[in-house]
Amino acid sequence: MIQIRPVSDLRNKFPEIENIVKEGTPIYLTKNGYGTMVVMSIEQYTALTENIEMKLDEADKQAITTEERLSHETIFKNVRSAIDGI
Repeated sequence: MIQIRPVSDLRNKFPEIENIVKEGTPIYLTKNGYGTMVVMSIEQYTALTENIEMKLDEADKQAITTEERLSHETIFKNVRSAIDGI
């Protein structure tokens, strides 16, 4: 279930927020009725970003070993194709 809380809960109910996040549920925080941020565990954040960091490291290594450069149009076309399964 999605957890939406006012940002003041981060200060006023930190132990409760911490327990929910530790259980693996991110909490969406609002300020004046509008979404402002998401709080999640370090483990969740790492799981989301680990593959991205690895791919960026691979791209850096490839850039050092080759003169080939791709335009942003080509990159986005390749990404869209991968997402769409084409």
